[in-house]
Amino acid sequence: MDNSLPPADELVLVDRELAQLDARRSQLLARRAWLIQVLYPPVAAAPLHPRTPLADSTPRSAQNVLLTLGGTLLTIAAVAFTLVSWGSMGIGGRAAVLAVVTGAALAAPAALLRKGLLSTAESVAALGLVLTVLDAYALHRVALPETDGLGYTAVASAVLAGAWTAYGSVLSRLRIPRPVAVVAAQLPLPLGVLAAGGGPTALAWAALVTAAADAAVVLWTRPMAVRITAGAAAAVLGGWSLLTGGWLSLVSPWSGAALLLAGAAITLYASWRAPAVATAASAISGLALLTATGGLLRTALPTDWSVPGYVLCALALTSVWRLGGAAAPASAGGEPGTGSGSAATADTRSGAAGTGSGAAGTGSGTGASVRGGGWLPRGIRLGLAGAGAGVAGLGVAWALPPAVVGLLGPVARTTEVWSGEHAVNALGSYPATAALVLVAAVAALAVVPRLWARCGALALAWALLTALPVSLDLPYAATLALQLLTTAAALGGAVRPDPLTRGLRAVDASTGHPGAGATAKADGPREAGPEGAAAPQGFGPATPWPAWAPAPRVRAAEPGTVLGWTAYVGGLASAVSAVALALDVRAATFAALGVLLALLAGVAVLGTDARRVVAATGAALAATGLVFAVAAAAGFEDRWTALALLLVPAATAAIGSRAPRPVALAVEVTGGAVGLLALGIAASRPAYLALALALGGVIAAATAVRPERRRFASWTAAVLFLLATWVRLAVWDVTTPEAYTLPVTVPALAVGFLRRRRDPGASSWTAYGPGLAVTLLPSLAAAWTDPEWARPLALGVAALAVTLLGARFRLQALLVLGGAVLALDGLHELAPYVVQVVGALPRWLPPALAGLVLLAVGATYEQRLRDARRLRERLARMR
Repeated sequence: MDNSLPPADELVLVDRELAQLDARRSQLLARRAWLIQVLYPPVAAAPLHPRTPLADSTPRSAQNVLLTLGGTLLTIAAVAFTLVSWGSMGIGGRAAVLAVVTGAALAAPAALLRKGLLSTAESVAALGLVLTVLDAYALHRVALPETDGLGYTAVASAVLAGAWTAYGSVLSRLRIPRPVAVVAAQLPLPLGVLAAGGGPTALAWAALVTAAADAAVVLWTRPMAVRITAGAAAAVLGGWSLLTGGWLSLVSPWSGAALLLAGAAITLYASWRAPAVATAASAISGLALLTATGGLLRTALPTDWSVPGYVLCALALTSVWRLGGAAAPASAGGEPGTGSGSAATADTRSGAAGTGSGAAGTGSGTGASVRGGGWLPRGIRLGLAGAGAGVAGLGVAWALPPAVVGLLGPVARTTEVWSGEHAVNALGSYPATAALVLVAAVAALAVVPRLWARCGALALAWALLTALPVSLDLPYAATLALQLLTTAAALGGAVRPDPLTRGLRAVDASTGHPGAGATAKADGPREAGPEGAAAPQGFGPATPWPAWAPAPRVRAAEPGTVLGWTAYVGGLASAVSAVALALDVRAATFAALGVLLALLAGVAVLGTDARRVVAATGAALAATGLVFAVAAAAGFEDRWTALALLLVPAATAAIGSRAPRPVALAVEVTGGAVGLLALGIAASRPAYLALALALGGVIAAATAVRPERRRFASWTAAVLFLLATWVRLAVWDVTTPEAYTLPVTVPALAVGFLRRRRDPGASSWTAYGPGLAVTLLPSLAAAWTDPEWARPLALGVAALAVTLLGARFRLQALLVLGGAVLALDGLHELAPYVVQVVGALPRWLPPALAGLVLLAVGATYEQRLRDARRLRERLARMR
């Protein structure tokens, strides 16, 4: 039974159902939108405003530019009017114009300030100040033309400075008048002195007084612009006056001393009142004080004592640094007499000065410094001590040329070796007091318990001993003895540096700063961490960083190591200079080289670390020098000298067998270098060269007995023996190549056989290729040029044997080398007969035979390719 509807009815039914579905979907979407609004109420969006375009300049900056340009134009107009158009008006008109314009310009800023127009008031006030200057100029031109220009300018600048100061005080919101008044106040005293005809001294005093007034303004005024202006002026005028005082201390010491002492007092007071610039200002004060006292001492001392006088004054000034620790409490972690106790502790450890408030943090810095460092603030002590140290350093630099000449003078030789003549002193008459400067510097550094100071004292002591022969003009024997004693003392200090470290303050290994341990102990007990480090007291934003930050793991250098290396370098330098100096006299050469050999050998035995290695190398070189000296004194020829030098490699090989590894290696390398030198000397006589090579081979063979040297020494011995054999054959005029190659081939084949026996997978080219090639190839080259039959026959038999052995044991190197040599040797033997046969045949026969060969090869081309591939594969499978 078929219940399907007709197509037209079914279409109507489908359309009705789709319409109902669309209506239901619209209802569901509307319901969903309502539910979303209930659950998630919409947030009111901010109203959108159009973005305001950025202006190229702010209104304030544009206003400032306009006011500046306007004031500048008015100023130019006023100057032009005063200078150019002044003569076209009468006296009454001129006075009226200037009075009205100036009064209006000075009064207008008051009204402008009441209306809040500060920038406009500043511009008008600046114009008024310029007009007052023009008024003063006009007054001089009209009313006082007879008055001296400099004197009138001095008085006018003083009046203007006072007037501008009063004007700026009345209108305190204006920023221009008072700084400009400070600038004007710099002129009255210097211009007044020039007007009175004063000289450089009076002018410098005027500048110094003005600078003192500027310093007072800096210390006792509040506006920042005024303080900056006065500070810059004080620095310029004060610096110029002190420079003038330094020049006067050279030409007129008493006048310069008074000026410098006054400047030093002013600068020192300023540094006391201004802790921010205490270090720099006190350093300038110290330099002025040293210049003054040194200039006075120079008038009472001989010329040669001038620099020592300056240096002694400088060293006395550096002792000011130690005054800070005398009053420091013991609980602050400092030690009396060191100057680094409580100041550093209070500033960087406890945080009282760095993190507190009020007087300790930002208030009176002077009081805090005094409490932390005794009766002198730390900054002042640092500046004064720095000035003294700088001057002392310059004095030490002045005293060093004799040390340089004493060290390098013998090296730059101008005479023959063993001539008995000595080099002339390059310095001539240098003051002998240079040695006194070095003595004072050594004494000053020796009392400072710091590693850097002890190193400096050690270096300067060495320089003093090196400079004494030049400064005191000692005779040759005394100079050489002093050089050797200096070398011995320095090398002794390098071996045993403990006496040099006495009195040094302990250094904290974690921070590298002296006294850190004492400071930490003074701060109180702390709980130890897992590695012994102090546990943090607390964490938080207010906790100072040093209180909880992990200490950096930096290993500080041991004082003994640093001092030992310092002494060691000086000892080596003195040793080289002593050897160069000893070359003037034969006996001195033997004595110096013997002493140095003993000293360096002692350092190599008793020393530590790399100093032993360097000393061992130096001892080997000293022994080489002794051998040369003995050979030269005995009149040996070069060949005997070369053989005598081989004693050094023999001795170093014997010493190396018992010495520690680094020392043994250095000694043996030095001995090898001396052996090469001996071979170079013997190269002019081949017979003795062969003997020297053989002896070197014996030394190398003896060294090869030691397990750690066996590999290198055995190959070296083999090469030396081979070279000795070749040189001997050349001396005997042996031209047969086999005599040279067979001594190489036989050992090489034996080594290759042992290699293959131990490692069957080794390539035959590596094991036997070099040994066979050394003999077969030169013999083949000789056979091609040999007219006799014996060499080609022997070579062919040998090549055949090698080829058969290669085929029997499947060795590629033997098969290829033997076959190639055999083929070439046979070709060489058959070539004459082939030529004869070819010459007897008709001319058409060779082309015909060639054509037949090509036809045969072409017919069997594929088979020949297969045969060639098969041959290549078989060769590849061989070892």
